[in-house]
Amino acid sequence: MAQPSKITINQLTKVFYKRNESVTALKDISLNIEDGEFVCLLGPSGCGKTTLLRMLAGLEKPSTGTFEIHQSDDAKPLQSMVFQERGVIPWQTVEENVAFGLKMRHLPKKIVKEKTDYYLDKVGLKQFAKLFPKELSGGMKQRVSIARAFANDPEILLMDEPFAALDEQNKFILQEELLAIWAETKKTVLFITHSIDEALLLGDKVLLMSAQPGKILSEKKIDLPRPRTIEDVRSNPEMAEQFVDIWKHLQREVQNDRKTKEQKG
Repeated sequence: MAQPSKITINQLTKVFYKRNESVTALKDISLNIEDGEFVCLLGPSGCGKTTLLRMLAGLEKPSTGTFEIHQSDDAKPLQSMVFQERGVIPWQTVEENVAFGLKMRHLPKKIVKEKTDYYLDKVGLKQFAKLFPKELSGGMKQRVSIARAFANDPEILLMDEPFAALDEQNKFILQEELLAIWAETKKTVLFITHSIDEALLLGDKVLLMSAQPGKILSEKKIDLPRPRTIEDVRSNPEMAEQFVDIWKHLQREVQNDRKTKEQKG
């Protein structure tokens, strides 16, 4: 018997209401994401990417439509979310931040310690375990967020531009660290990005969204073998074609959005 998709989304729409006005952020989103897939969402600013993640995380309710996250283990949390910034708890140490989700699940102290140490080591933070977030760089804080998300062992990972605020060098380093951990755990990941390079490096497939109201217009499969590096992406002729196609899509959507706003104005 075929396994159900890890994430099934059916005609999901989200409308926000403010006073006498309504704004449709997302319209009729339908898609299936398979177990272990790394899926990148790419689209113009304001197209509802974060709203979609927030609905999957249970932080927003859909206006219409449904979604289901297939749970393979009742003991695991459904999802963990990694934000662009401010994802760490300032009054807790690095170690306490990574252990937070595990402690909330009331797991035995030995398991909490083992998993925390393992993922601190994976992201290169073991020697910084007793430091507080104010003593860390931006890149180190994101390492804490990633370690905490993986340590909590959720069914799916939701990542909202986690590297957007980092400099180029730190971004590449963390992307490769993320891929190394993902290759080991095979978590299902839905990852928001504005970077075409990042989508091509990380994703099994890239979902291209329209301007607001956000719809999924097309899906691109990324066939570049893993493990990948940014050098592999930038030197591959097929990836160069994909880059140009995605760039043209984004340009079209931004221009269409601008024309629509001008007509309304």
